[in-house]
Amino acid sequence: MTQKTPDDTKTSASSIPAARESRTSMLAAGKEFYDFFRVVQDYLDRAGRAIKLEPFVQTIISQPKNELIINFPVKMDTGEVRLFKGYRVQHNNLLGPFKGGMRYHPSVTLDDVKALAAMMTWKSALMRLPFGGGKGGIKFDPHSVSKNELQKITRRFTHALGENIGPEYDIPAPDVGTNSQTMAWMMDTYSNMVGSAQKQSVKGVVTGKPVSSGGTLGRTKATGQGAVYCVIQWAKERGFSLEGSTMTVQGFGNVGSHLAVILSRLGVSTIAVGDHTGYLLNTEGFNPHKLQDYVARNGSIQGYPGGKPITRDEFFATKADIFAPCALENQIGEPEASLLTCRVIVEGANGPCNPVGEKVLLDKGIDILPDVLANSGGVTVSYYEWVQNKRSESWTEEEVDAKLEKAMNRAYKEVSDFSRLKKVDMRIAAYGLALQRLEAVYKEREIFP
Repeated sequence: MTQKTPDDTKTSASSIPAARESRTSMLAAGKEFYDFFRVVQDYLDRAGRAIKLEPFVQTIISQPKNELIINFPVKMDTGEVRLFKGYRVQHNNLLGPFKGGMRYHPSVTLDDVKALAAMMTWKSALMRLPFGGGKGGIKFDPHSVSKNELQKITRRFTHALGENIGPEYDIPAPDVGTNSQTMAWMMDTYSNMVGSAQKQSVKGVVTGKPVSSGGTLGRTKATGQGAVYCVIQWAKERGFSLEGSTMTVQGFGNVGSHLAVILSRLGVSTIAVGDHTGYLLNTEGFNPHKLQDYVARNGSIQGYPGGKPITRDEFFATKADIFAPCALENQIGEPEASLLTCRVIVEGANGPCNPVGEKVLLDKGIDILPDVLANSGGVTVSYYEWVQNKRSESWTEEEVDAKLEKAMNRAYKEVSDFSRLKKVDMRIAAYGLALQRLEAVYKEREIFP
């Protein structure tokens, strides 16, 4: 069933505890009436004014092309049949196929997915990728079901999406609550929906797959790796030495953990970490490799013996050179921004700073490396995976890293130069560059018919 109706925010019984926890954490961050899509639209408006964007272009990209809501049944291990609500928002495909992750989380809403899909359009354009923007997800807690049930939910959702995804049309990837295993299930399901002669040619329907199933080396760490390249360029620009510096990280999943591990090789010490289970402090510095392994085994930082439990406020008040929010959106409002003392914020998550918090941070002279730039390493290496699938090639990790470094360094310089030229912050600069590239194509192609 595909419909274009307002979002239904009801949550299934088995995911109520996780959903309640999520709502509690959002309220703690001032998210009670937070409209993420409106925030992204406001950034679009500001960037549009900065570049004098053609009104017809702004009209087109102000809303997604397609908004899919799919309710689908799954028979659980107990024999119970549950109805799940899935989303796929396809924002723009002017530059290439829709591209974006699939999120499994109790707080997934249509408006949030719309905001994230729009951001994927800006990221692809900023990074000069032949992709558009999309995003999807299912409203449930993936930790509340068995692995067998998780596979059933994924496969049933993929089947329900049908021809709304495809390697030349819309290409999902991992996001919050999903991983390479999820992508393997999606790819396998899709390959069994096409003719036998096409099975080997549709591996590119998703990216972020296991390497053995057509994924690329370097994809798992790509988002964190891309953020590291941005931090390195920022440090060079500011004359700041990373050796001996300190960092705090909110969210120690795929992005946050790889960011901490890679920066540790450059002499950056992670002294405080946090996730949905709480916050830990170690003034001597965590061993990011051991903490990453612990989280992989246990699903969170809770119970990790190498740190002292602290409150959320104490975490944000911990003085460090770098702060990396790598959890969910809207985690840094005015209260958190007032507590933060750091030199730079590198946004590993999408939309972690709300506009009020962002203003406080900028007024305090804290640099912000915005999400559209800082975490675009993931979609960039997804593009490399897609290309390898199309060519039936396999690149080395060194080749992938070298290409990513070149792409991130170029994008950072372009955003930084635009920021100085137009006298706007880095976020508006990143949006502005992306919009200029979309505008150029719309002017060339014009409107059909």
